[in-house]
Amino acid sequence: MSTSPSRPAPTGKPVEPDGTPPGVRIGVLGPLSLFVDGEDRTPSAPKPRQLLALLMLNANQMVRAGECITELWGSHPPKTALSTLQTYVLYIRQILRGGATDRSCALVTRNQSYQLGVAAPRASDRLRFEDLARRGREACAVGDPARASRLLGEALDQWRGPALADVPAGPVTSAHVVELEEARRGVREWRVEVDLQLGRHRELLTELAGLSDQHPTHENIHAQYMLALHRSGLRPEALGVFQRLRCRLGDSFGIEPVPRLRRLYEAIDADDPVLRVQAGALHAT
Repeated sequence: MSTSPSRPAPTGKPVEPDGTPPGVRIGVLGPLSLFVDGEDRTPSAPKPRQLLALLMLNANQMVRAGECITELWGSHPPKTALSTLQTYVLYIRQILRGGATDRSCALVTRNQSYQLGVAAPRASDRLRFEDLARRGREACAVGDPARASRLLGEALDQWRGPALADVPAGPVTSAHVVELEEARRGVREWRVEVDLQLGRHRELLTELAGLSDQHPTHENIHAQYMLALHRSGLRPEALGVFQRLRCRLGDSFGIEPVPRLRRLYEAIDADDPVLRVQAGALHAT
């Protein structure tokens, strides 16, 4: 059986100084983060970090020991995998127990499965992100773009970098990380869309320029960038964005932009007044 890794010294730095009650607070939207009663208890040893990341991604859900073993060792685990896993679980429980208040009850073991519980969405950056994103979309649905922009912006503010940026993704967590990054991009597109509806096209130019560079063949991002440029009085630049995208799509995939994007290009070229009042009507999906 492996020996327990040494425990990191607490820094006393809170996850966020928002005055919320003490307890267990977890973070996966950026570097791995575990705070217990305001003290940083994030383990430094690689395998416990990887296990903790898996449990955080499945907060409030049971994770089977077999999934944990697959995450930690892939398809060829050692014969001692189960006992070593139990050592890591014990180590995490000791971390939760080590402060002024015993928080080890947050880690539940049942039928060779494990669950890391969080008391409320505010205790998890992922749960906060998902809650704010849901509320932002609801605001969109009822025609309140200003509130939607605020909520979607707050959702994006939960991110501190790429999901689990400092933890290698194993076979089980890889899909979770991809899903989270896709959700982040989707929320950003929603927020840009409502900001266009609010007439914030000039404020969006720098952000959209960066996003179009990061995603050189993503048609909806380029459609939003074209619209923001056009509404900022930069019609030639907007038409140029389309032409560059068309070349990339043709060179990379042998395809043309979707019809909606082509219609947006033609409307910009004709300086169609409809673009001034229906900012999102012609964007590509």
